[in-house]
Amino acid sequence: MSSREKLKKYLAQRMELGVGKLVVRAEEPVAKPLALSQPVVKQETLFGGASAGLRDNPVRPDPNRTLESFYHEIKDCVRCPLGHTRTKFVFGVGNPKADIMFIGEAPGRDEDLQGEPFVGRAGKLLDKILEATGFAREEVYIANVLKCRPPENRDPQPEEMDTCSPYLLEQIRLINPKFIVCLGRIAAMQLLETKLALGRLRGAFHDFNGIKVMVTYHPAALLRFAEYKKDVWEDMKTLRRAYDGMELK
Repeated sequence: MSSREKLKKYLAQRMELGVGKLVVRAEEPVAKPLALSQPVVKQETLFGGASAGLRDNPVRPDPNRTLESFYHEIKDCVRCPLGHTRTKFVFGVGNPKADIMFIGEAPGRDEDLQGEPFVGRAGKLLDKILEATGFAREEVYIANVLKCRPPENRDPQPEEMDTCSPYLLEQIRLINPKFIVCLGRIAAMQLLETKLALGRLRGAFHDFNGIKVMVTYHPAALLRFAEYKKDVWEDMKTLRRAYDGMELK
């Protein structure tokens, strides 16, 4: 493989992981992580607000709604073309009152077939990560930005995410977790409304209306690039310490 081809492959890998553009100067400044006291998402854009992407919000206020009843409300959704190509609607799984919620980008092939998020190879790795950190899968809640599988597992398109976002926001409202972990660049970009690369979002908690948000690599990325496992392990240890600190208060 020529030097040009190696460089091209390296850049493609970095973009896939959301690390951003190639850094060629050690002194290049790195953006500071957003402080917990600095809201990343404006209050009015949440839970059925008036942001541009949520004008056609299908979620209507209902004080009697539960996570289970909400699933039955939206499980037959065909508001975007993905609703016509999916095998199963992938709502989410786990403790409906979980303190920690994990959010990925979209269902894959195995998830589409089983109707449950993170059940393929990446899901099995996520289970191992949870176990190593002292959490059980049944103890947390796991969901995706999209509820239907994009063709050939391509990245979600902006209009698809805008259509599905009200569903995710309502899940967050109903669960009311203390912590959210964004698994991968796309989940972080959508939830935090930011274009910062994943590598610049890691290493600190961000704020989502009082909920602490951590950003780390998607388990699928670890299957391709094992060197990122150390970073995820450090992120999960930080999450564990913050969670234990909350429990002691």
